[in-house]
Amino acid sequence: MTQPWLHIIGIGEDGLDGLTPATRAVIDAADVIVGGKRHHEMLDTQAERLAWPSPFDALIGELEARRGQTVAVLASGDPLWFSVGAKIGRHLDPAELVYHPQVGAFQLAAARMGWSMADLETLTVHGRPVEQMIAFIQPDVRLLILTTGAETPQQIAKFLTERGFGGSRLTVLAHMGGEKEERFDGVAESWDHDVPAFNTLAVECIAAPDAALMPRVPGLADKLFQSDGTMTKQEVRAITLAKLMPMRGALLWDIGTGCGSVAVEWMRGARYARAIGIEPKPERRAMAAANALALGVPRLELVDGTVPAALDGLEAPDAVFIGGGLSEEVFDAAWAALRPLGRLVANAVTIESEMCLAALHAKHGGQLVKLSVERAEALGPLSGWKPMRPVTQWSLIKR
Repeated sequence: MTQPWLHIIGIGEDGLDGLTPATRAVIDAADVIVGGKRHHEMLDTQAERLAWPSPFDALIGELEARRGQTVAVLASGDPLWFSVGAKIGRHLDPAELVYHPQVGAFQLAAARMGWSMADLETLTVHGRPVEQMIAFIQPDVRLLILTTGAETPQQIAKFLTERGFGGSRLTVLAHMGGEKEERFDGVAESWDHDVPAFNTLAVECIAAPDAALMPRVPGLADKLFQSDGTMTKQEVRAITLAKLMPMRGALLWDIGTGCGSVAVEWMRGARYARAIGIEPKPERRAMAAANALALGVPRLELVDGTVPAALDGLEAPDAVFIGGGLSEEVFDAAWAALRPLGRLVANAVTIESEMCLAALHAKHGGQLVKLSVERAEALGPLSGWKPMRPVTQWSLIKR
């Protein structure tokens, strides 16, 4: 039976004094200790000391090379909440690991704010694009955010203000649980505090009457996207996303992504959802990248190429949307790559592509529907219905 040799230990602002005697004994007995400068400075040990490697991905190799020794990895706060413990756990056998939990920044911040952890969103922008918090801006939502540095609260205040949430209350908490604990309070539209580099930001989102409403459910207003007019429109997009079924961590191939509206809403629809947009036109890829940044999913991956050749070598998807470039050859390539229980949706607006969908439906089954939408528009002094081009949609699940 595999014996644990690697200990992942959470340490708070109070250092070694905050550890249980059993956890302290693990550190005292360790052959190797891995941690940051702050962690090593608090130790008096003869053990081998390792700093965080650069690049950080080299950490797993460094640890595996010391299998058979007792190794302690020291992490700030809760080692399994946006921390190194989760990364290690994805690569090593759980039987080799022992986690030593600690009260982390989120728990401490919630206690300082008097907020229930069950009623808020937790996220990190530490070492990640700050723009990803934009997807969480909604009326009356409370956010706890691990920041990148001293400049992050000002950046987030700007995002809030630009979207009509300038009255949102912001609190920066630093050095929580230690002698140097600090707190800074303000509102987004007038935020001007200089804060410590390592901090946790609490945000209470307060919407003005003209605030932009951007829910996580699909169907964002068309005007929120940069577009050259060729895009999956709001009503059809909502139905398309419902069939694609965004799920946590799942990957979408958006073939013929255009301005990226489907890919962007897929990524907004579930935590950690990913998307690859395939688009041969550079001006449309530029719009897709701008939309992803503005709507809080900056990690949208864009591929220059035509299908099916551009699909070669891509990670197997959990869902595929074919919004452009439809052909039986493209379907065959996408269907072959699609993972079990994967969803495929194809939309067609031309007679030729509709005929292709009808043939594919006859061969493979699934659901074939025609979507018709009419929007009310001014008709002289009155109003009338203006029909959009009908969309034929084919969807199926790989079982």
